[in-house]
Amino acid sequence: MATKPIMLLDVDGPLNPYAAKSSKRPEGYTVHRMTPTGWEDNPLQVWLDHNMGAKLKSLGYEIIWATTWAKEANEWISPHVGLPTDLECVEWGPHGIEFESPGLKKLYWKTPQIAVWMQEHYPDRPYIWIDDEAFKRDEKYLESKSGQKLKVFTINPAKGITEDDLKDFKDWKDDLNG
Repeated sequence: MATKPIMLLDVDGPLNPYAAKSSKRPEGYTVHRMTPTGWEDNPLQVWLDHNMGAKLKSLGYEIIWATTWAKEANEWISPHVGLPTDLECVEWGPHGIEFESPGLKKLYWKTPQIAVWMQEHYPDRPYIWIDDEAFKRDEKYLESKSGQKLKVFTINPAKGITEDDLKDFKDWKDDLNG
């Protein structure tokens, strides 16, 4: 494989298991109070695993943020998980718009924007998208919009990325090589 496949990475859910109960926070996660733009009056409680960045980087993907944190993920999230602070970021249009696709249920609002963004920026690169709100219907939509090899990985927002998920990400990449 000449170039690395891309990992489109969401924050809330995959890296921040926000749906976990405080008493059942996944092992290895610590609490951080953060005030990104719009949250200055009400800091967010974010749980992060300081070793996750090293684990993700070891898989050999080019990591790109696909999060509503946008470029602020580089400032607020990257230093706490061990990722570079200059990662590229998918640029979002309007939020909250529900899209329909013939034969499919309503799509996650990010899905059509990811399809367009990937076609504009990396039309020939295989990629995975890691999110807690993207599902098989979103994957089918993305496949219908490009000839790229891709996979959507839906993460449980009460657990975050697990060792099993990391293995699945690695296995998918290894399968690209035959």
